[in-house]
Formats: sequence, structure tokens, C-alpha cells
Amino acid sequence: MIFMQTITLGGGCFWCIESAFNKVEGVVKAESGYSNGSKESPTYEEVCTGSTGHAEVVRVTFDTDKLSLREVLEIFFALHDPTQLNRQGNDIGSQYRSGVYYHTQEQKEAAEKIVQEMTEEEVWSDPIVTEVKEVSNYYSAESYHQGYFESNPQNQYCAMVVSPKLAKFKKTFASKLK
Repeated sequence: MIFMQTITLGGGCFWCIESAFNKVEGVVKAESGYSNGSKESPTYEEVCTGSTGHAEVVRVTFDTDKLSLREVLEIFFALHDPTQLNRQGNDIGSQYRSGVYYHTQEQKEAAEKIVQEMTEEEVWSDPIVTEVKEVSNYYSAESYHQGYFESNPQNQYCAMVVSPKLAKFKKTFASKLK
């Protein structure tokens, strides 16, 4: 019997996070979207203004027989800098905040535990600012955002930001790739 689990993660621009997770063995689907804001059915343009309160997120559905929740969180924290408040690199605004948006109590506890461990081990020199909140008001991003990096590798942002992150990701997590 296959057991699926879904968690929603915000780590800056969703193109990189989605592309990375779609390459991981055990991930059934990684979908770009918007979460934890106030507006119903926001558009990308609205979210980019920061006025809706949504974070750009990736909803990751995975087979727990092949990939543990802990591994999903380890990959997530390796893909972005959880110490940057409301930004990732040159992407600035609350829509780029770091967040684990849990669907279950188990996910909440696992996220809080890994943040605590990284803090105690001083993995980062600055404090971790990742918010751990229950997922709310989630909306799938427009279809053109799904698989964006794979469809647009020549895009300047993809070439300069996403591609180097994915190269590092593939090297670090080679044993976890499809």
C-alpha cells in the first residue's frame, strides 16, 4: 500500500523549489502555488505586489515508502537560505518568505524539530526566520508557472539563478534523484 503525504513549502521563487522536488525519487508531484495570504484566487501579478499576503510556495506530494518527511525537509532547507526575512537573494518581498506550511501535526512537529536542530548546531550564522504555520488559502499558480524552469531554461532568471541552484542540488542529493 502506498502512503502519500502532502506538505507546502515556501523558499523564495517557486520555480527553483518546484523543479528540484520534481527530480526527487518518491515525489509524485510538486506544484507551484500561493499560500497563507488573505485574497481569494490571487494572480501572480497580485502576489508579486506583496499586497495579498501570500507566499510563493510549492505543494509537494510524496510517497513516504520512498521518501521520508525528514528527507523532504532536509532537501527544502538545502535549497534556500532560511535566515533571509522576506527575501531570497535579489527576490525581495513577503511573497518570498521562508515557510513550512504544514497539513498535519506530524509535519508541524517535524519542521519545528529540524529548525531547532539547525539552530542548536549553528548550521547558519544568522537566526532561522522560517515560519511554521498551518497551510491556509492555497491556490495553484497559473499553468505557465508549472514546470517553468524545464520549459524556459533560456530565461535570464532561470539561467543565472535557478540553474546554478539546481546544479548544486543535483550534486548534493544525487542519491535521491529519479
